[in-house]
Amino acid sequence: MYSSPFHPGSLRDTSFLVTGGSGFIGSNIVHYLVRHQAGKIRILDNLLTSSIANLEPYLNLPNVEFIEGDIRDLDTCHKACKGIDLVTHQAALGSVPRSVRDPLATHAINATGFLNMLIAARDAGVKRFVYASSSSVYGDHPVLPKREDETGNPLSPYAVSKKTNELYARVFAETYGMQIMGLRYFNVFGPNQSPDGPYAAVIPLFMKAALDKTAPNIDGDGEQTRDFTFVENAVQANIRALFTPDPEANNRVYNVAIGERITVNELYDIIAELTGSEVRPTYRERRAGDIRDSLADISLAKKHLGYQPTVRIREGLQQTLAWFRQTVGQ
Repeated sequence: MYSSPFHPGSLRDTSFLVTGGSGFIGSNIVHYLVRHQAGKIRILDNLLTSSIANLEPYLNLPNVEFIEGDIRDLDTCHKACKGIDLVTHQAALGSVPRSVRDPLATHAINATGFLNMLIAARDAGVKRFVYASSSSVYGDHPVLPKREDETGNPLSPYAVSKKTNELYARVFAETYGMQIMGLRYFNVFGPNQSPDGPYAAVIPLFMKAALDKTAPNIDGDGEQTRDFTFVENAVQANIRALFTPDPEANNRVYNVAIGERITVNELYDIIAELTGSEVRPTYRERRAGDIRDSLADISLAKKHLGYQPTVRIREGLQQTLAWFRQTVGQ
């Protein structure tokens, strides 16, 4: 069995539910749990925006169960939570632009679906519930770095849905005595993040363009900054949150990031260098709802979760590119 500094002892006697487990971050969490021989790994996903291929190596394992279902259905959530010790809730409809175009779907999955999961976890007696929030909740708050207790007005329906999650989580923790923690992800990237579809994230799009020797699109002037975070760090944060013994860790939200920022232009330059591409990007109008600058203060996660990001951006890009080459055959 693989040893890990992220959790104490063996996971053999623990049952986990990973919602959105065939998605990008969820499948990486499943990979960790399989590698560390968790006793039971139940995965819930509707496959709306994810690929079952991300789970192919694990679906025949005796400790892995896949439920194709939707968190918008409360009965499905109850079924998924039955007999589960720990929940890591990654299911969501991502993308700020998608939420601008279809706010109803974003709300139904991200807000109502989240509430369904909280109810099901409460009724099943789940010991701890860790969920994915987002740096988008900082909205128009101008101060950098972003601290968990200082947020502004949300700039998109997606941001509203994630803020709603945090409000419901606080109320359920206080009202029902549940152990709930939220993780505000900052621009997570890495293996299993697809470049396909109209709402693909910037790094897989840049990598695909660089490998294809085509010009990627950059929204705005490219000088907007982001705290890009390799997925292994996000997995670490989830595992640490599920197992932290700190009694003050409960009922909080935590920034999950590196604590460093670069511009989108600098990001593309690194990817172009790693791939040997000399094609320059094309620039277009900035996207509605986008935050201009983003940088996380991760001291709270360090204090209460023991979180220590281990993979910086360049190394993360190298690992992602290696996966990308293997996956797309370039």
